[in-house]
Amino acid sequence: MKDSTAGARSPLSMLRIPDPRRVPREDWMQLVRFLVVGASGYVVNLAIFSVALLLGLHYIPAAIVAFIVAWVNNFLLNRYWTFRAHDEAMMGQGAKYLLVSLIALGANLVILQVLVDAGLGETLSQAVAIALVTPLSYLLSRRWSFR
Repeated sequence: MKDSTAGARSPLSMLRIPDPRRVPREDWMQLVRFLVVGASGYVVNLAIFSVALLLGLHYIPAAIVAFIVAWVNNFLLNRYWTFRAHDEAMMGQGAKYLLVSLIALGANLVILQVLVDAGLGETLSQAVAIALVTPLSYLLSRRWSFR
């Protein structure tokens, strides 16, 4: 998962899948930390989403509220623990991570809507949508937000 190019890269190059046979052990550990942070954000997201639904919010605004709370959780944990990239200014790094997260949220909302329209329950649809956008989020976070 090490990036060999140091200069400017195209957005599509950030999505390049690394060769698993050539990935250093520390990069695998970083992926594990990202998944642990993601799991905590997943729990936070679903808990907030469920509470918002119980309070009568429509599932789309509920997903947005849940996203905001989970985003703060994930940003701080990824900054200080997963990527250990706290030497960059928090605002700049936060802005990059927010953009990555908004891209993931957009993908999440599309998947959520498709699954709900297909008859899957709202909470299960949200759970599936989150899981499906995780690889995109990791690649963009690693290669751009916390690079």
